Amino acid sequence: MDILTGTAPGLEGPRIVLRPLSTLDAEALLSVWTADEASDWLGMPELSGAGSAEALIWLLLDMERDGDGLRWSLTLRDSGRVIGSAGFNAWQDSGARRGEIGCELHPGFWGHGYMTEALRLVLEFGFRKLRLNRIEAQCLRGNERSERLFSRLGFRKEGLLREYRLTRRGLRDVELYALLRREWESASAERRS
Repeated sequence: MDILTGTAPGLEGPRIVLRPLSTLDAEALLSVWTADEASDWLGMPELSGAGSAEALIWLLLDMERDGDGLRWSLTLRDSGRVIGSAGFNAWQDSGARRGEIGCELHPGFWGHGYMTEALRLVLEFGFRKLRLNRIEAQCLRGNERSERLFSRLGFRKEGLLREYRLTRRGLRDVELYALLRREWESASAERRS
């Protein structure tokens, strides 16, 4: 097996570390991507084993090398255990200077604020380092957990993309959320004061 690791800079929070995605994470991410409680909301192709998870990681790392995406493995600071992933599915440097984020967390770690902490790091990287003006997020309609997460982070719901994503359960509607740099800066200043 070839081992490949991304080149994303590490990002650290109080309880989590975002480190470059690696093919060594295939088993751990397979358990995230195939967990029954989460898999219906991800809209991903069915993964049949560690080999298919590794192939998906290779695809994400290819996107990174091409400058089209950037993904981190979400790990617990105290143990290094991989519990999910987060990053940019795409971004546009010119014009609107916008990006789209994506994230997954193992259901065993839901409700503890890990993804909020991780996405705050991703947003800071996107607005400060990538100099984006707008960051978008999408979630399948009815995914109340993701809707609350994006709202908590300051995203605004902008619309509904009807029958936008093909999932195992058929074509599904997707909610579109967005956060502007000026909104993020204002919220960040309020948190610091």
